[in-house]
Amino acid sequence: MPRFVTVANTAEIGPGERDVFDVEDMYIAVFNVDGTYYAIEDACTHDDGPLAEGDLDGFEIECPRHGARFDIRTGKALSMPAVTPTRRFEVRVTGGEIQIGLED
Repeated sequence: MPRFVTVANTAEIGPGERDVFDVEDMYIAVFNVDGTYYAIEDACTHDDGPLAEGDLDGFEIECPRHGARFDIRTGKALSMPAVTPTRRFEVRVTGGEIQIGLED
C-alpha cells in the first residue's frame, strides 16, 4: 500500500500544465491532462534528461534531449533511444490536494 504525500493544490496545475516536485530525493513530474493527474519520475531512462521539459502530445511526453517518448499514464518507454520505462506514481486528489503514492 503506498504512502501518499501532498505535492500541490489542484489550482496550481491547471489543465494542460505540469510541474516538477522534489519528493524524498526524487524529481517527480505531475501532469494535468483534461483534469486527470499523472505522475512519473522526471528522468529519461536513456540519459537522465528532464522529461517534464519536453513536449506533451496527448499522453506521450518526449524527452527534449534525444526524442525518446514515454506514456505518462504507465511510464512505458514508447520509442528509442529509451527501452526501459520511467517510474510512474499513483496519484489521488483529496480535498483539492494532489497526492503522490510512494512505496516504502
